[in-house]
Amino acid sequence: MTVERENWYLSKEEPVRSCLLALRDIILAQDMLISETVKYGMPCFIVKKKILCYLWTDKKTDEPYILVVDGKLIDHLALEAGDRARMKILRIDPDKDLPVKTIREVLNLALDLYRKGATQP
Repeated sequence: MTVERENWYLSKEEPVRSCLLALRDIILAQDMLISETVKYGMPCFIVKKKILCYLWTDKKTDEPYILVVDGKLIDHLALEAGDRARMKILRIDPDKDLPVKTIREVLNLALDLYRKGATQP
């Protein structure tokens, strides 16, 4: 992990920090093709040079979420579009057990888009 990425995670207070680090591990373990970088100051996960998702925290609640780039192409009850045109988010409560099954389902649906070439440029 680069210093910039490590500092981003370490700048968060507990339990958010541990939650984000666990989410990072889940995302990276989902597929060997996923790699991590930093874009726009946040951890970004890439597949075949295309952005799969970001990790971020809500400005008001500081709760973490996974921002799925082509989320509008995914139909999953746990995803929220809000006023976003292309992306959807998966909110995570850092005070509860991670919904690992749901996270993996959403990531797999997103990866399927990349496998089928259905993502936007």
